[in-house]
Amino acid sequence: IAIHHIGSTSVPGLFAKLIIDIMPVVAHIEAVDPLSAQFEALGYEVMGEFGIPGRRNFRKGGDNRTHQIHIFEQSNQYQHDIIRHLAVRDFLRCHPQDAKAYGELKQQLALRFPQDIESYCDGKDAFVKDLEHRAVLWYQSR
Repeated sequence: IAIHHIGSTSVPGLFAKLIIDIMPVVAHIEAVDPLSAQFEALGYEVMGEFGIPGRRNFRKGGDNRTHQIHIFEQSNQYQHDIIRHLAVRDFLRCHPQDAKAYGELKQQLALRFPQDIESYCDGKDAFVKDLEHRAVLWYQSR
């Protein structure tokens, strides 16, 4: 139905790891499952829902990841995840001060935890939750 570029690389000027996040939105999520072998043939690792019910996640590049694909069904009960991703992207594009603050936090955490992705993610968790909340309110009010 749609394909969206999401994540930090989708926001011009935002500090980002060199990983492209892609979010296809499909009519029926079950139609994605039989395609797993084809994703693997392209070098993607099949991750299943990977912590988000209703999602199909694929990642490429192993420890040096280059791409992540987050597929969601348009009409499922978890549609909030689609809105959340688009809201954060659009909010950061329209609010450069918030993007700058987020980028600075990510840079500090990357320097502090260069080999520890869990600590890096934990370090930005509170900021991201607040950002997501504000972004969704802003997105829905437009």
